[in-house]
Amino acid sequence: MKIAILGGSGFIGTALREKCRHVGHEVVILSRDLKYMTRTGTLEPLDPSCPLIVDGVVNLAGETINQRWTNQAKKRIQQSRIQTTRSLAEMIANGAIQTPTVINGSAVGFYGHSDKQIFSEESSGSKDVQDFLAQVVATWEAEADQMAVNGVRVVKARFGIVLGLKGGALPKMLNPYRFYIGGPIGKGNQWLSWIHIDDAVNLLLFCMEQEKIFGAVNFTAPTPVTMNEFGEQLSQILKRPHWLRTPALALRMALGEMADLLLKGQKVFPKKAVGNGFTFQYSHLPEALSNLIENRKEHGYV
Repeated sequence: MKIAILGGSGFIGTALREKCRHVGHEVVILSRDLKYMTRTGTLEPLDPSCPLIVDGVVNLAGETINQRWTNQAKKRIQQSRIQTTRSLAEMIANGAIQTPTVINGSAVGFYGHSDKQIFSEESSGSKDVQDFLAQVVATWEAEADQMAVNGVRVVKARFGIVLGLKGGALPKMLNPYRFYIGGPIGKGNQWLSWIHIDDAVNLLLFCMEQEKIFGAVNFTAPTPVTMNEFGEQLSQILKRPHWLRTPALALRMALGEMADLLLKGQKVFPKKAVGNGFTFQYSHLPEALSNLIENRKEHGYV
């Protein structure tokens, strides 16, 4: 296939780009302002008179949420996602990009937080207007839905915590254990819906290939864990103690509102992936962490 990727230099985008090239797909890198990268490495604007024709587009572009959520940061996080997705929809509508499929990044933050409820793709979104991430995701997905008006199959990839050593949350979560000060975060009973980076990339390509899949798809492993269980597994694999609790107040002082990503959670099940026959390489957390940590030297992380 010929696949265009927005956000191709990010954590997930880089892994997807490498996987595509490994299996023989042609990759076209698009910038956030919807210019394409030529073979010489320069960026050129897209033009309806010379359209970019691809088998699919994967939109992973957006300002990182792994930062303190100041008012300015919130604005960047929201606008980067909405404006890029809106521009992509406009390019498809005017014929500058011609594709049957768009996989648009999203997040399980759509569902809000719960210690008891199990969320699938059929679950409704959070109604909490104070939940910043849930409101961003809902608006982001609404922009993506506009592409379906033009006959495009739209998949909304609702990512959980993607585990890898080249980016995402795991390297930061490893550090306390490396220095023997790892332990529960907050109450510890909040749910963590996770997915190994390899499975995330494979599921993106699976959704690209399976034409019957559309709408929201949860990109999480079928076995979510509590934050305390995650820490215990990590400590066992690293052979480090799991003992020093990080109080919620301390985390909020350090991270501000972004601390909710760690202090609150949701138990998410990938009903569509499982129902459509996707095979997870890493269904359970111990095997996922073991794979990553045992190979951490290859990733430049010791």
